[in-house]
Amino acid sequence: MDKVVRVSNLSKVYNMGDQRVEALKDVSLTIESGDFAAIMGASGSGKSTFMNILGCLDTPTSGDYWLGGEHVGGLTKDSLAEIRNKKIGFVFQGFNLLARTSAVENVQLPLIYGKVPAGIRRERAMAALALVGLADRAGHYSNQLSGGQQQRVAIARALVNEPAIILADEPTGNLDSVTSIEILAIFQKLNRQGITIIMVTHEPDVAAFTKRNLLFRDGRILADTQVAQPADAGQVKGGG
Repeated sequence: MDKVVRVSNLSKVYNMGDQRVEALKDVSLTIESGDFAAIMGASGSGKSTFMNILGCLDTPTSGDYWLGGEHVGGLTKDSLAEIRNKKIGFVFQGFNLLARTSAVENVQLPLIYGKVPAGIRRERAMAALALVGLADRAGHYSNQLSGGQQQRVAIARALVNEPAIILADEPTGNLDSVTSIEILAIFQKLNRQGITIIMVTHEPDVAAFTKRNLLFRDGRILADTQVAQPADAGQVKGGG
């Protein structure tokens, strides 16, 4: 299978006054196309730093990072911004939607930044909303949508550029348990269609729906476990 993500001896050091904080220490791993991995660990374990580097929001102190076969190290800020726009889809705990802006307009934002023509933007945004079951809410403003619907819009926005990978940071953190299962069902559906997903979560119950669990501690990967039988969100009461 194709390696979507490959990191080798990745380290990140923060100098805070007289203190030298090693947030990551020689982390090496690969994420293959079609994987669905959960990044876990306590606060300060290095998982957020690792996700920020994967998302090209931060750069490592040392080590190498390849995304879709492209070496990310040493790229300019403009080049990193282009990679974030075209190769990475982001889903956050806070939905980060623009208020007083329709669902379809929110989904089109990455395409606007990518200077995609207006007609094509709307067509692709509608297709992304259909993938998450919200085509019938395309004209609704964010404040007219439930929390679960807002997160679906955010997922559609992450999908619209057909990225190499989706990075989801605690995507169910602001949702009730039933709605969380609905969102996990969408992620599993997208993953079955071949979309690669890496998700930060501190909840083992959420990680159980993924294919692979990566546990960080003290800046290192403590465990890398394949999930033998991921829970099926579509079969859980309230999911679908």
